[in-house]
Amino acid sequence: MKHTAQHNSTQSPMKSMTLGTKLVSLPNQPGVYIFKNAQGDMIYIGKAAILSDRVRSYFQNSADLSPKVIVLVSLIHDLETIVTNSELEALLLESNLIKRHRPQFNVVLRDDKQYPYLRFPIKEKFPRLSIVRRVKKDKALYFGPYVPTGAMRETIKVIRKVFPLATCTIDIDGTADRACLEYEIKRCMAPCTGNQSQEDYHHIVRQVRMFLEGRDQELVESLRQEMMTAADQENFEEAARLRDRIAKIEKTLEKQRITQINTIDQDVLGIARAGSAADLQILFVRGGLLIGRKDFYWNDAEGNSDPELIRSTIEQFYNKDILPPKELLVPSDFPDKDLVKTWLSEKKGAAVRILVPERGGKHHLLKLAEENAAAALENHRQRHNREQEARKELQHVLQLAQPPNRIEGFDISNTMGTDSVASMVVWDNGRMKKSDYRRFKIKTVEGANDFASMEEVISRRYGGTLATEEHKALPFPDVILIDGGAGQLGAALAALKQLPIPPISVFGLAKAKREKEERIFLPGESSPIILPPTSPISHLVQMIRDEAHRFALRYHRRLRTQSTIPIQPQRKRKF
Repeated sequence: MKHTAQHNSTQSPMKSMTLGTKLVSLPNQPGVYIFKNAQGDMIYIGKAAILSDRVRSYFQNSADLSPKVIVLVSLIHDLETIVTNSELEALLLESNLIKRHRPQFNVVLRDDKQYPYLRFPIKEKFPRLSIVRRVKKDKALYFGPYVPTGAMRETIKVIRKVFPLATCTIDIDGTADRACLEYEIKRCMAPCTGNQSQEDYHHIVRQVRMFLEGRDQELVESLRQEMMTAADQENFEEAARLRDRIAKIEKTLEKQRITQINTIDQDVLGIARAGSAADLQILFVRGGLLIGRKDFYWNDAEGNSDPELIRSTIEQFYNKDILPPKELLVPSDFPDKDLVKTWLSEKKGAAVRILVPERGGKHHLLKLAEENAAAALENHRQRHNREQEARKELQHVLQLAQPPNRIEGFDISNTMGTDSVASMVVWDNGRMKKSDYRRFKIKTVEGANDFASMEEVISRRYGGTLATEEHKALPFPDVILIDGGAGQLGAALAALKQLPIPPISVFGLAKAKREKEERIFLPGESSPIILPPTSPISHLVQMIRDEAHRFALRYHRRLRTQSTIPIQPQRKRKF
């Protein structure tokens, strides 16, 4: 896919001349346009079937523009266009650029995760389930996405209890000398030893597939026939086992089932608003079963209409390794719906429908999504209010000029002085920003010396490549949180004093032995500040400290495992 960028740069300081020149020479082709402010920052990215018509429409009579667009236009100092071969290519390019640059006036999803799927390669001789985060065109079946992942873990747990499907990763050829423990506890029929034929194994595979696809009536009827056959043959032990399997399947699927008649895979979008805040909820319905949900929250969405939120969410969410369902149920039509439908169909390799149901079972699903969005919105607003209170309290405690937006937390982890590591986690504008997390292997300290280790890692973070090299540099925080008391805090301050950087507020966080209250240690203060457990600031700083501890411990365990000789098991489960 080849794109052509049109760069009409000019040295003229006059905004009208710069834009006027470029507006005259805009291409009459599909593509992407980028608006920039006086500082050269991208503030809006859009796509158009005809660039000249779309871009010039922003500079027509302001009476026809929304308040948000009027503010946007007032900040435009420069523009850039990128010509594409088609409007569909422009759609994809627009989504990628928004994800990369996160412009101020675009609807941006604060989501960079790859969601898990269950992969089932039914064409193999002895298929086994595995967890993956990328969907490939490899003729395997993919079930998901599972959001949150707890739903997937519960599904796997049920499958392992109910269906004797192999979970190892060995090559199954029927020549193994002996079966593993899974055979002894009746969770596998040992096809590895030849105890189960490929035909019998695929009979179980078909049952697992029906279970994952929500075809419970067909599955239960099949199992009942097997149970009756076993009973007629006086194989009462097998009949009892099948009876128990039926009961577990019915109990499990009844919890997830939200529609009794529709087995089409659907994603259902619902929106709720309160003041300037908005929440969009996606329900993942597969075979009539609710397998997960995901919500996106915007604290300030006042200038964005519901159609804008729907379109932007669909474009950015599915422009990842997400397999679109057969149907998307949305609460209203949105711009470029047919174009988006074409893109999703190409991505899926089959027709995808986008519907706005007004009655019936599908409309009921929309209402369910909206109810979930309303509940999530209230939770987000409460959390946002608590965070605002915590930021203001922290501003007061640390005597800052304004509430902090970015906090970096540090922790040290080692075992008796070996494999010492450090972690840095980042809280940025109300969320943990995992893309800015960093981990450090301590290089200059021998033994268990947390003070010296903290001094080293602070020097490396704020005086090394993370602060100086353009391709690695991270913005400096408003506040540094040190996991530890006066000693660790003193080590961090000693490192910062040696660096030619602006002052950064620093504090330590620790608990006294047998005490529940967190204590904040401040530079130059002999006594710590005791935080009530219920205070908003206590919740915020404890969350950041615990995340730093978790991240450091995870890295330390990895290094410790690598330094030992692993014992290779004979068989390894896939999940």
